[in-house]
Amino acid sequence: MKLNIARDIGRAGALIALLAFPFAVKMSAQNQGNQGTRLRGTVASFDGTTLVVNTADGKSTSVTVPADLSIRANEKATLADIKPGDFVASAADKGADGKIHAEEVRIFPEAMRGAGEGHRPMSPDPNRTMTNGTVATADPEARTMTNGTVSAADASGSRSLTVRYKEGETVIVVDPETPITRIVIGDKSLLKPGATVSVVAAQKDGALVATNVTAEKDGVKP
Repeated sequence: MKLNIARDIGRAGALIALLAFPFAVKMSAQNQGNQGTRLRGTVASFDGTTLVVNTADGKSTSVTVPADLSIRANEKATLADIKPGDFVASAADKGADGKIHAEEVRIFPEAMRGAGEGHRPMSPDPNRTMTNGTVATADPEARTMTNGTVSAADASGSRSLTVRYKEGETVIVVDPETPITRIVIGDKSLLKPGATVSVVAAQKDGALVATNVTAEKDGVKP
């Protein structure tokens, strides 16, 4: 299983960062050139090989799901679940206070460490960003709201994460209402009719072949 996950990640490359935050993708299905085709919708049917996805525009698209492709899902988590050394991703927006506030935080499994690593604009609005990196270890000699995941909460209940990546680091404020989820590995039983899915696929021999599939699990949608 671990080898399959690593192989899937290699095929997906930087696309994982966008899969982790589907709200960054404003279309239900759109060809992105070398980045492949992204689909978000509900499962119409799955026969073990062919996945049919109904998208918001009323179209149905068939995608071949390779036998060795790992199906990902999300499960609910809390800020307490984020530990120093975890690899996380956060879409964020700069607030009126000048700080970067998380819109959502996702905890990646170890096999996805390094996926989409970095800090970059997420839309034409320069205030909205995507940050993928490692949560810094708290420094006991300089313990502040910006030096790690276990920093003390402020009066509003917000806490800060320092997320480090190759080019530097970014301090992200996580408010009490910020959704936090953990990416987990599921199986093809999640691809049941009516379930919400997010798919990245590539053209191969005239057909769409999935390179990433994230499915709804226990009511948590991708």
